[in-house]
Amino acid sequence: MLRLLPRIKPGRQSIPAIREINQELGEDSISTDDEDLKMHGYSEWSSVNIDRLPVAVAFPKSTAEVATIARVCHKYKVPMIPYSGGSSVEGHFAASFGGVSVDFLNMSEVVAFHPEDMDIVVQPSVSWMEMNENIKSSGLFFPIDPGPPAKIGGMIATNCSGTNAVRYGTMKDWVVNLTVVLPDGRVIKTRKRPRKSSAGYNLNGLFTGSEGTLGFVTEATLKLAHIPQESGVGMTTFKTMRDAANAATQIVRQGIPVGAVELLDDVQMDVINKMGATGRVWKTLPTLFFKFSGTKLGVQDNIEDVRKIVKDNRGSELEVEQDKAKQAVLWSARKEALWSMLCMRESGHEVWSTDVAVPLSRLPDLVEISKRDLDKLGLFGSMLGHVGDGNFHETILFNGAEERELVSKCVHDMVHRAIEMEGTCTGEHGIGLGKKEFMEKEVGEGSLSVMRGIKLSLDPFWLMNPGKVFDP
Repeated sequence: MLRLLPRIKPGRQSIPAIREINQELGEDSISTDDEDLKMHGYSEWSSVNIDRLPVAVAFPKSTAEVATIARVCHKYKVPMIPYSGGSSVEGHFAASFGGVSVDFLNMSEVVAFHPEDMDIVVQPSVSWMEMNENIKSSGLFFPIDPGPPAKIGGMIATNCSGTNAVRYGTMKDWVVNLTVVLPDGRVIKTRKRPRKSSAGYNLNGLFTGSEGTLGFVTEATLKLAHIPQESGVGMTTFKTMRDAANAATQIVRQGIPVGAVELLDDVQMDVINKMGATGRVWKTLPTLFFKFSGTKLGVQDNIEDVRKIVKDNRGSELEVEQDKAKQAVLWSARKEALWSMLCMRESGHEVWSTDVAVPLSRLPDLVEISKRDLDKLGLFGSMLGHVGDGNFHETILFNGAEERELVSKCVHDMVHRAIEMEGTCTGEHGIGLGKKEFMEKEVGEGSLSVMRGIKLSLDPFWLMNPGKVFDP
């Protein structure tokens, strides 16, 4: 049951707000079509859906139009929910209190590209994959790589990471500046365009990871990196998840500069085989996938170092591919993982996808315990993860309220263990609606009160994506 937030009275005040937005921005700027409302309030791959939809969806074309929408909604005290790629799994764009969903569909342009400065300025609905494809001739790329549908706005909102995080870090490490529309319609720029600055508070860090609860990001300047001279992709199997996790953490602790270390369990490998999308048959065993990148000699040295650690942890022979086309096939098993799992759902069944992260030394323990609990659950579920930085995911298919209760207990047990190991309830998915209950246990009431103070100073009427991350 959602608790009514201060000064939000969903209902009639939305009608004059919709009418005014329509008058100021034009008839194509806002929709109340049933299909649009459902698409912007419900997600078939989210672990959390609620029985409520937005009352309207706005489609701004510029920062100025976003500011108009915010000003009008602020005037009538109407909630606002940012929406870009729609790939959230924790209910980030659910319309907890109705209101207006603001879809950045029409803001998908590269504003400026500065190869000489190694940065790029983009709008929130730019696809990271398309952006990289368009700039690759420059020898540069954006190294953060979450799921294929992700857009820059959502990536900033959740401080996403992806398979390259073990080498390149997370989204916050690549944001130079942001243009943000505040809940009352004011527009701010967090800083200028140098790669570093000591001028004032780090507003980039404040808005990155705030899950749309503090303002709308309408433009972002992002750092770029050089495409490595040489690359390689490798894989190896293990008899147990603990052996695989031990190998992964030892590789990182020894400072071997791998580009990615990804773990897929036996169930996930079997799913990939059944889908047949990768062009080969894989062993149904816990499997580590690696990316190697750097100079030619450096890559060869790194491969040999990894090969030794794999052997010491009872892994199979490390299979390495340096031909680009064959690399794509080898790595496709990892990139096909979630989508393959979703395709296994029977009609009417639901999916629960979640993640946690822990310090490297605790990863083998948590992976082993969580895998055992997942197997005991008796439902169709798998584990995979960016284990090079202590982050892993579970995806479980279920049907009906009784099975949901079982899945909920399994997931919550994993989260509580992660926090007790000085970890986090989410390494990259974010809090949204789904993980609010763990916030106090993880960060403490003192930190939560500071967050609430920041929220109230920018959004005193609690209009920006209300009901997410924490409650008043």
